[in-house]
Amino acid sequence: MTEQDRKPFLYVVVCAAGIAVGVSKLITAAQERGWEVGVIATPVAMGGFFDTTAVEAQTGRPIRSAWRSPADPRPFPPPDAVVVAPATFNTVNKWAAGLADTLAVGTLCEAAGLGVPIAVLPCVADALAAHPAYRDSLIRLRGMGVRFGEPYSGMPEEGGGRPEFPWESALDLLERP
Repeated sequence: MTEQDRKPFLYVVVCAAGIAVGVSKLITAAQERGWEVGVIATPVAMGGFFDTTAVEAQTGRPIRSAWRSPADPRPFPPPDAVVVAPATFNTVNKWAAGLADTLAVGTLCEAAGLGVPIAVLPCVADALAAHPAYRDSLIRLRGMGVRFGEPYSGMPEEGGGRPEFPWESALDLLERP
């Protein structure tokens, strides 16, 4: 396969929010749009927030969560784009501050520095979203060119159920000029 035949590669960064259980919907949508997908998860997200075995089968690649040693080969090619979904309060704030203490946040810091397109679907409770550090983080990341979807708190709507998490909207954000 030549470089021209290669599918674009999408990194999907998954954070520890209950809605992460549905990340396969994003992967399916990305694959249907012609992306090859690799998943990077925060260490806490790896602890049962989504079905890691199913996601590895779906992508055909291991989920990355820990740093590799210098002698280990790179398991993913460089990203053509990155989606962070769901993006938590903790990850957004650490990323904006440049605190690359996990592979997931380090990858986001590096991708932003390289100018890789990044789309974020926040999943943050209203009380946390009101925190001044979070608001400042959004301003900083938007200033770096990061594209944000509509806020999602996961709170039930009037009449009962929770709204659907807008997985595919992350891909729409990437396609926006």
